[in-house]
Amino acid sequence: MKIFYSPAHLRHHPAEEFEHARLGPAVEVPERAESVRRRLEERKLGPILAPSTFGDQPIAAVHDNALIAFLKDAHARWRKTYGEDSLQALPSAWPGRATSTRRRGNDIEAELGHFGFDTATPILRGTFEAARAAIDVSLSAAEALHAGERASFALTRPPGHHASSDVYGGYCYFNNVAVAAQWHHAKGRRVAILDVDYHHGNGTQAIFYDRPDVLFVSIHADPSFAFPHFSGFADETGRGEGEGANLNLPLPAGTDWARYSDAVDAAFARIQSFGADTLLVSLGLDTFKDDPIARFELGRDDYFRMGKRIASLALPTQFNFEGGYNLEAIGEITVNVLEGFLGG
Repeated sequence: MKIFYSPAHLRHHPAEEFEHARLGPAVEVPERAESVRRRLEERKLGPILAPSTFGDQPIAAVHDNALIAFLKDAHARWRKTYGEDSLQALPSAWPGRATSTRRRGNDIEAELGHFGFDTATPILRGTFEAARAAIDVSLSAAEALHAGERASFALTRPPGHHASSDVYGGYCYFNNVAVAAQWHHAKGRRVAILDVDYHHGNGTQAIFYDRPDVLFVSIHADPSFAFPHFSGFADETGRGEGEGANLNLPLPAGTDWARYSDAVDAAFARIQSFGADTLLVSLGLDTFKDDPIARFELGRDDYFRMGKRIASLALPTQFNFEGGYNLEAIGEITVNVLEGFLGG
């Protein structure tokens, strides 16, 4: 399996986040990806390669130019306004439902609230470079499939599945898996995206919700109690021409492998009926029983089972790293999925 990684992610290193009504240490930190990289090296799953550079066109095929331009210079504008020692740019206000217009001026605070949707996704000096490199990592993994690889792994950080075409949030700035899916589609592939992160991939869903040509299937915690709260319900099945090309499988708190496996069966049935010839997996590992911000009960060996089950679809498969915040376990359980796939 070819593995792609960029050290540019180290430039994005949040210190704090406001989450669950408190200001605390950030959990989406560089050590997440570094733990995975070290475990990949130890277990020798394949070469760890630097990504190629793909330019801005693949990003613009998914994301609005206004969001791209904003992320590129947001932190410089923030520092100009609040001083060089102001490290993390975060919004303080959002346009609410009663807002009669979404007009905004050139004020950095207004633009943060316009483009961002939460208080846990800061923009730092190196954020844009890290997010931009994650896109190249994802596209390099996509290119490996087109070159004939059975599978590839994009060690993408920051993650991506909460970012939509014109909004960032949920630790995500650009949607790495959506950009890769669009790239595959432009090459003539029939693409299915399987999102196994604990949190619903609301950004990926929004990007493809009106389209019949890319299938999105998500197994996640029920948004009635879990982030992102406003997306991921079972009755969200696509819109217009996209009706039927979106499947959400929300699960209750405390879900273990037995219940999770039933959702996998339903997900696979839809992927097979769609006739996909390429599978992209948004590989979130926050379903782990000891994840600090999630409430599922999957154990270490369950990730071998997950990988083996994904392999049973017999499709060229690209894995993209998403969530997962237990730093002691994340390297092991990520590689367990990949080893389970390779042995499946």
